[in-house]
Formats: sequence, C-alpha cells, structure tokens
Amino acid sequence: MAAHTRLQDPVQFLKGVGPRRAEHFARLGVRTGRDLLYHVPHRYEDATRVDQIGSLRPGDDATVIGEVVAKGVLPTRKRLRIFRAVLRDSSGLIECAWPGQPWLDRQISKGDLLLVMGSVGFFHGRQLRPREHTILAREGESTDRGRVFPVYPATEGLTHRQIRGIIEANLDELLEEAVGREVFPDDWLAEQGLPGLAEALEVLHRPEDLAAVEQARRRLAWEELFFLQLLHARARHEIRSRQSGDAKRGPPVQTESFLAALPFQLTSAQQQAWSRIRSDMEEEAPMYRLLQGDVGSGKTVVAVAAMLKAIENGFQAVLMAPTELLAEQHRRTLTELLAPIDEVPALLTGSVTGREREAVLGGLRDGSIRLVVGTHALFQDGVELARPGLLVIDEQHRFGVSQRRALRDLGGAADVLVMSATPIPRSLALTLYGDLDLTVIDAMPPGRRPVRTGVRGYADRDTALEWVRSELANGRQAYFVYPLIDESENLDATAVTEAVEELRDRFPEFVVEMVHGRMSATDKEAVMRRFARGDIGLLAATTVIEVGIDVPNATVMVIEHAERFGLSQLHQLRGRVGRGAEQSWCVAFHGGDEIPARLNVFASSTDGFYLAREDLKLRGQGDLFGQQQHGIPELRFADLERDADLLERARIRAREIISVDPDLSSRPNRGLSRELTERYADREGLYGIG
Repeated sequence: MAAHTRLQDPVQFLKGVGPRRAEHFARLGVRTGRDLLYHVPHRYEDATRVDQIGSLRPGDDATVIGEVVAKGVLPTRKRLRIFRAVLRDSSGLIECAWPGQPWLDRQISKGDLLLVMGSVGFFHGRQLRPREHTILAREGESTDRGRVFPVYPATEGLTHRQIRGIIEANLDELLEEAVGREVFPDDWLAEQGLPGLAEALEVLHRPEDLAAVEQARRRLAWEELFFLQLLHARARHEIRSRQSGDAKRGPPVQTESFLAALPFQLTSAQQQAWSRIRSDMEEEAPMYRLLQGDVGSGKTVVAVAAMLKAIENGFQAVLMAPTELLAEQHRRTLTELLAPIDEVPALLTGSVTGREREAVLGGLRDGSIRLVVGTHALFQDGVELARPGLLVIDEQHRFGVSQRRALRDLGGAADVLVMSATPIPRSLALTLYGDLDLTVIDAMPPGRRPVRTGVRGYADRDTALEWVRSELANGRQAYFVYPLIDESENLDATAVTEAVEELRDRFPEFVVEMVHGRMSATDKEAVMRRFARGDIGLLAATTVIEVGIDVPNATVMVIEHAERFGLSQLHQLRGRVGRGAEQSWCVAFHGGDEIPARLNVFASSTDGFYLAREDLKLRGQGDLFGQQQHGIPELRFADLERDADLLERARIRAREIISVDPDLSSRPNRGLSRELTERYADREGLYGIG
C-alpha cells in the first residue's frame, strides 16, 4: 500500500491554512496539497527592473527600491488612518502612502530596505500608492537586486498575498515530493527543451526572471496536452482494435458512376479528403474520422461517395442530422445527387409514423433499405440494421463526447464519419476531437459567389433598413439576428422579443416572425418550415439559426450588436445566406463611435478557418467553442496559439505509446497510467479509463 503524502493531504492540514481558509481555497478548486502546488500565478509583477526615484513623474507606474528614512501613521477627518513612509535611493526621496493600513507601522521599520510597486500621483508633492511591497533587507543588511512577484488567483476572504505566504510556507516540502512524481524520462524532456516537474513548479512560484517563467509554463502545458492526447489515443485505439473484418475493398462501381455523373469536378481538397476516407474504409479497423469544412466547401458530396462505397460492398449507410428539418434537407439533397444511379434514400425521423415507419423499419431489418437519413430516431428501440457499414454524423459540434461514444457503440463495427461546418483551428480540433482522425476541406469550389459584408453604425440604420425593404420587395427574404432573447438591465443590447414588434411596425407589408432558444423544438421547426417555404419574409432570431437549413431565397443577414459576437459565430451566421444563385449580403451593426477591430477582420474575409484563427488570438481559448459540452477539461496551462508545436508532438508521442502498450501496463508506462487515471477518473464512462 502506497504511503500517504503531503500532496494528497487536504489543504486544511497544510501550514497556515486551517478549516476556514480551506473553505476559501475550495472555491478556487484547491482541495489538496497537489492542488496548492499547481495553483500557479496568473500574472507576475516584474520588479527586476528598478526605477530611479528622482526620475519619477505623476502618472508613472513605477518599481523602486529605497531605504525607509521616515515613517508614521496619519489620522484624517474621516477617521481613515494612513500609514506613510519616505523612501530614499541615490537619486532622491518619495513618500509612499497606504490608506487604511496603519498596522504596517508595526511591520516596517526605519532603516529597512523596501521594494514598492505602484502608481505615482501628486499630493502635496510626489506620492506613490503601492499595490505591492516587500522588505528586502532589515537595517544593516544589504541587497541591490529586484524580484519577480507572483500574483495568484484569489477569492473573497483569501488575498493573493495570503496565498503567496501559504505557498511559500509549504513549497519546499511539496516540491520534495513532486520530484518523485516525475513521469517523463529525462530524454523526453531534453527533446522538448523543457525542465523537470519540480524545477518548473519552483520557477513558477519563485521566479528569478520572466523568461524562466515561460519555459516552466510550457513544461506544465506539455504535461497537460500530453495526457489529454493520451486520453484521446486510448479512445481511438479502443475503436480501431474492435474485431471488424469489414474492409470494403470491392469494385468501386457505384462510387465511380456517381463521381462521373456529377456536373462538376471535385476540387483538389475534396479529392484528397475522398482519398483518405476511401483508404480508411478499405482497412480492417473501423474508420473514425472528422471531415471538417466551411459552408459550401463540398463535404456532402464526399460523404455521399463514402456511403456508396459502403453500399456497393454489401453494407448499409446511415446519415444522421441533429434536427428533422436538416434530415429532410439532406434527404432531398441525396435524392437529387443519387438520381443518376437510381439509389433512393429512406427517411426516419420522429415525424415518420404508422405504416410508413413500419415499412422503413422492416427495410432496415431485412437490408432492402441500403441508405437511410434520419435523426436520433434512428437509435430508438425497434430500429435494427441488417448490416451497418457506415455511420455519417452531420454537425459534429452538436454532439458531446458521451453522445459521440453512444452513437459509435450503437453502430457496432461500422465506419464512422463525422462532419462539421464549423471551421476551427487545427490546434483546437486536435484538443476537442483528438480521438478522431482529422481531414479538412480547406478550399471552396470555383465560381461560388461570396457574401458581401458591410459594417455599419446605428447612425446608418434607417438607410440600411430601407435597403432591406427593397430586397424584400424583390421577393427575397432576410434574417435579423439579436444577442438576447429578452431585455436585460445589465446589457445595453436589443432583445429579439422587443425587436420583432419594432420590425412588424417597420415592415407592415411583410410577414415578420421570430425564433429563439426558449421555444420548443416543435415551435422552432414550424417557424423554420414556414420561412423555408417563403411564407415568412423577415425572420428575427437569436443564434439558434447559426446552424440550420438552407434557404436559397434568403439573401440578407442583418446582425444587431455585432460587437457582442465572436468572429467564428459571426461567420456562421453569415453562412445562413448565400445559398442560392442571387448575390447575398451581410450587414453587421455595431454600437459606439469606432468600429471594433474584430468587425473589420470579419468584413475583410469569408475564409472561416482564417477567421477562427483570428478569433482564437483575439478572444483566447477559454470556452470559445464550448469545450465543456464536449466533455473536454479546461486547459489551465496550455495556450493553443503559442503551444501548437507541443500539441503536435504530444499527439504523435501519445499515439506511439498506445500503439505498443494500449493498457499502459509495462513498467516504464505505469506512472503514465497512474497520472492519467488521477487526472481523468471522472471521465471513465466517456473514455474507458481507470
């Protein structure tokens, strides 16, 4: 039985904590000694570069080191007691003031050498208001170097300075145990140019300079990314190691007939994607691949070729969409594409009932239906496939890790192809979908007419709305998108429930309706059906229409308060128009006098992958693409923009290890297995770890 360690101790029993502070630490996610060790600073005050007191001017943000030559507590009329100290260096004197902190008079003595950081103001002469200070030396001691001060994430009842003191009191003991927790061999770390675990943690808590801090951060980022990729690699191996025997290597009769009958040539990006998918399907191990591409890039044609490959090898193919409207749209598209080769897809959704449903279920059971399009209804009781060969899942980002795993399990040994029209940077794709192989269609078919985008202030609103009226009068349709459902006291933005009445007053000659996320699925689909039929001229909506059906006659997208949306979301909204032959337009209204930089970037490009990369730079990763809904843990140390090289290397190394030791049972990998379980034990049901 392993000995208990300070790293495992509840934080309450560490020096300087106790029950009350332990409650405060719990709000920060710090419950054990290990948590405290990994509670690293979120920023640093760099006091290694010291300013000369004589050069300071009001408005400066300064770091100075000086000897305390005078001090005292000054009472005020408002009963506020201010501790003041006069500091001197070789260039001059300056007064420092700490309002409301008279107790500092007992801590700071005349003759002490003090380091202070803060802003310089003017109050009966120059005065510095410190936000940080430390006693570098007592009278008689000497030092002339500054320091880098760690600033920790804090919470009510627990300041970052208190946290700093607690960590300093416990750090040596925790670091001593951390040495024995190192799971990476020295040659691995040398290959990455990274320090060991204990060294990295000591640097982060006791930094000498910011350059060393960055290398230490990258060490923890490597650890974080590697174990996430190890998690993905195990899930991927589990899929690919299933007994299959379903290699689809028969003559490509239907696929070649289908591709030859297309009225256009596949782009080189489509050809490369089809080549990878075809190769996957000809292997014994099941395919598990993500096909990512912007709206209009031609993913569906590639998916149809894959479905035909399954069919011509004697299997059934399934295409699943997240809503009934999308399923019906896919069925119409597939019917048109497959007409030259006489392959007719069936439809199975919640609305397919009675004899029609029984006929579909019977055809799936006996294998006479070889291609079916549907929703989650495909996986309800009573649905059986005679010989499932390919499962295609559309709009991948609508399904989290647990749903993805359930769908994969229900498909048995079938190949799985998941599609997403939400462009995201490769680094984020590998983080969210590292258990899948990734294929990107990164080029658009020639001749596609881009949506023209304009960014306007609200001073131009009347002119823009009259232009919208002219488009509607010509028989076109328009979307108006709002950031809120209901009016908010906290946000200065128009809500869709208010706007729909304003739009009805403004456009009385047209049918105006609304759709938002609090409506039932039935009501939303009813409105969208009417809009698709052309019964509604103007649709006021929230972002629920970000992923939706194609309405070729909709040529105008108006986005209100566009500054409240991210670049990727703006691009997805713009993608709702431009589906037909007519020129389409997007108008993004912003508040304020100046156009936000993000909106200029949005207007300058229709490349979804470029905009996604810029979005990642501008907004940071955070929960940018809904990581939590995917079941992926938040990244605390890794930055996907700066650490893309570490991510790629972590992915390669993790897959290499799992390919030869999938259970991590060999002696060199037991530490990796222990660490993986400790990090992700709560995700055992998703990834089969533990």
